[in-house]
Formats: sequence, C-alpha cells, structure tokens
Amino acid sequence: MKYIDEFRDGERARVLAAAIAREARADRRYNLMEFCGGHTHAISRYGLADLLPPAIRMIHGPGCPVCVLPIGRIDSAIELSRRPGLVLCTYADTMRVPASGGLSLLQAKARGGDIRMVYSSADALRIAREHPDRDVVFFAIGFETTTPPTAVVVKQAAAERLANFSVFCNHVLTPAAITAILESKEVREFGTVPLDGFIGPAHVSTVIGSRPYEYFAEEYRRPVVIAGFEPLDVMQAILMLVRQLNEGRAEVENEFTRAVTRDGNGKAQALVADVFELRRSFEWRGLGEVAYSALRIRERYAPFDAEARYGIVYRPVPDHKACECGAILRGVKTPAQCKVFGTACTPDHPLGSCMVSAEGACAAHYTYGRFKGAAVVAAPAAPA
Repeated sequence: MKYIDEFRDGERARVLAAAIAREARADRRYNLMEFCGGHTHAISRYGLADLLPPAIRMIHGPGCPVCVLPIGRIDSAIELSRRPGLVLCTYADTMRVPASGGLSLLQAKARGGDIRMVYSSADALRIAREHPDRDVVFFAIGFETTTPPTAVVVKQAAAERLANFSVFCNHVLTPAAITAILESKEVREFGTVPLDGFIGPAHVSTVIGSRPYEYFAEEYRRPVVIAGFEPLDVMQAILMLVRQLNEGRAEVENEFTRAVTRDGNGKAQALVADVFELRRSFEWRGLGEVAYSALRIRERYAPFDAEARYGIVYRPVPDHKACECGAILRGVKTPAQCKVFGTACTPDHPLGSCMVSAEGACAAHYTYGRFKGAAVVAAPAAPA
C-alpha cells in the first residue's frame, strides 16, 4: 500500500538506526519529546526505542486530545446526557474515561442516558435530522485535525436552521500546549524534564502547517521536526533532530512533506476562523489552565453552542489520587513509574485517561508489552 508498507520496511529501519548510532555523540544526551500519541504508539508498537543508542531518550508528550481532557468536561457531558429527551453523540475514546466518582459516559449510558458513539461529526448531524423531536448534542473534542469537520456541521446546521442540534466544544490547540510545557517549572526552573527538541504532530500540521512551530525554534532554541506516524517517519525525524542538535541549529524541518506544507490548509483554517474564536483560558489535564489554548463557538453561531444553550458551568475536578496521568502527559514520569500501572490500572479497568485512549501513553506501553519485566526507575537527571 503506497505510503504505508514502504514506511514499515525493517531493512530501511536498520539502516536509519545505524545512521543515528553513528551521529549520536556519546558525550551528550538527546532528550526528544514526541508530542503526538500516534508517535508514542509507533515507538512502542515497533520497538523503536530498542534501536536507539543510550544517548537518546524519548519523552512522551501530551499529544492525545482524550488524555488531556479534564474530568470536569466529562462530568459536564454526563450531566447533559441526563437531560430528558437529549441524545449525546461522541467519539468512542471518550466513553470509558473515568469521571467523578468513577463514573464514565459508558456507565451513564448503562444507567439510561441516550449516549451514542459516532465516527464523525456528520454522524451526529444526521441523527439530529432523523430525530427532529430530540435535542442532539455533539461532544466535540480534538486538536486542530478534527476542528474543521466540527465547523462544517455547525455551518450546515445553521444553513438548515436545525434547531435541535448543538455542539459541546472542547477543541484544543497544540502550539499552546507546547508553550505550556516549555514554560513549565519542570523544564525552565527545575530541569527535571530536559527537552532538547520535538517531534512535531503530523495530522495537526496538515491543517495548520509548519509555520506555527517556527516560534519555538526561534524563541526557545528547540528544533522541531514534523513527522508522519509510520516507524520510518519517526526514525528519520530522530536522525534529523540529532543532526540539528549536533550542528547547534534550532529550526523547523518537515519530514512529512507528502502531506504537510509550511502554510497548511488555507480553506480549513478559514472555515475554523469563521465558526470559532479563542477562549481566554482552558484547563488541560496535567498542564492546568493554559491561556488561549482552546476554541469556543462564536456569538453568531450561539444557537448551536451547547454551553450557551444549556448553561453549562465548568467545575474543575482533581484526578484520581493514585493516577499519574498528569505527570506522564508533562513528561515528568513514564507509565512504568506509576504505582498502579498494569495492576490496579489496566485497559479493562482504567483509572486515568492515558490508559483509555487509543493514543494514550499508558495504553501504548500496556498493549505492546513494553512494561513487562521493567523495573520502576527514576527518570534520568538533567545533564550538568
């Protein structure tokens, strides 16, 4: 299959691994964060970490929209589902995320809530058309990748004057999260999370382009390489980052040239700008309140804004005390350093979102057996 099989070639992977080993200097460390959960799963699934020299350390980032959604937002969705006659539509990943009191959307459905899993925002709009006597709310989550489809259904609903459809918007923005990480005390003040460079998100960048990441290279002197999600994409990105760091460069490079341009998808950006505007602040699991890091529906589309229609008031809720998902999302800890990982917390009985999501770091480590026989060790200290 074009652009799939050729990026999973074992022989080419070994060639790239040899090139990385030759160029990685033994007298320094390379601390690289893969922002996206898709990269985390590729690294775990294909055992890429085993191909890297000891000098290179991969750090998991917060790049999973389900993982970073705070409990309070799930609680609000559950409250909506309890309204008589209301249909709540959402993606499957959100169904099993634990909320307050151990409740989840799946359990709320079992208790009588009309909660339906959909593949796309268009499915939710179709349900609203088919049930004009029911209020239908689409629980919209995701990074910039899934934001344009949500904008499409809002505009369609407005054009059709579909009065029974609205969107509970929880779309968040990746550049703001990267800024929050680089400005965090763990990175800037304490150095407990040394970060030398980023593997940038692939699908997000098809929409926003590579231009937004130039700020991080210029302001923070951190190189960024945008990479696809196949194993050879990730290996090539690591090699490109190692070369930049060895040469003292901090630039944005695009490994995923088959899908990403510098300016991104202009039509999608215009569509999003028409329907959405920035929130002043939004809570991220693990990162806390992050300024201008999320979107809300503009006033002219207020009839299709579930928060306005139903008077949703956000209430922050602390994570489960035993769950280290927040620290894992910040790169402070690894899944193996969580005391409940693989014991009290498993995909069948998750305590946190990182074990639920198809892109969660804990789910990746558990699914592909990376935790087996691994001792819980402290994260490497920052180089002196």
